[in-house]
Amino acid sequence: MFRNQYDTDVVTWSPAGRIHQIEYAMEAVKQGSAAVGLQGKDYVVLATLKRAASELSAYQRKLFKIDDHMGIAIAGLTADGRVLSRYMRSECINHRFVYESPLNVGRLVCQVADKSQVNTQRSWKRPYGVGLLVGGYDATGAHLYYTCPSGNYFEYKAMAMGARSQAAKTYLERKFETFESCSLDELIRHALFSLKESCTEGDLNSKNCSVAVVGIDKDFEILEGDAIQPYINDMEAEDSGAMETADAAAVGTEGGEEPPAPEAGGDEPAPMES
Repeated sequence: MFRNQYDTDVVTWSPAGRIHQIEYAMEAVKQGSAAVGLQGKDYVVLATLKRAASELSAYQRKLFKIDDHMGIAIAGLTADGRVLSRYMRSECINHRFVYESPLNVGRLVCQVADKSQVNTQRSWKRPYGVGLLVGGYDATGAHLYYTCPSGNYFEYKAMAMGARSQAAKTYLERKFETFESCSLDELIRHALFSLKESCTEGDLNSKNCSVAVVGIDKDFEILEGDAIQPYINDMEAEDSGAMETADAAAVGTEGGEEPPAPEAGGDEPAPMES
């Protein structure tokens, strides 16, 4: 990407039919810290990598609770994510006050997408530089949505966004068919394994990642620190066991003894009589 005469505002089309300001906003999402989402039969799991501005600073939050039945993970500009999260909370509160029931997840995602789209048609505004993974459970079941700065939104069974998210997507594409039959603990492990594929700053640990869960019998809850340490320990034990198995197989293949040659005449057919 480079500066040209067609990217001075968000309402100017290029001759190729592109709006560069929207593409720049989507590029900001790609450069944000990775976030993944998984949808099972009754649960949705969100997981994010947390970045620190320096060694002296705390990690930035990437998971936000919207309502008891819904939450979001963000990638991109955290400030824009906070603005959208406040809007989503207000909509949920207003809906509960008027209708005395929780707001449908898909309806709220559509409203957020419409709000994002307005910023692509006003020359005095700019697109939101943040992508959202919205996970929730309502009367129609578990749902996972992705919204981007262009105003588009999609429902997914599993999704990853942010820096090096392609590695996480590859893992999810291999495993997503099993998510329907997975328990909540298994979904959390899959989320951490996929997040580990996108980890760029050292190993995955309880300080640089966070997990959120919501489902049929569980309100939205964010797990951090000691709450996710057992899952990380299980993941490390599984990785070490797989490495030991692979090393043992390699040693057996390269340094093992050759199979003994069959004894002369032992397995040979008997001579035919003439």
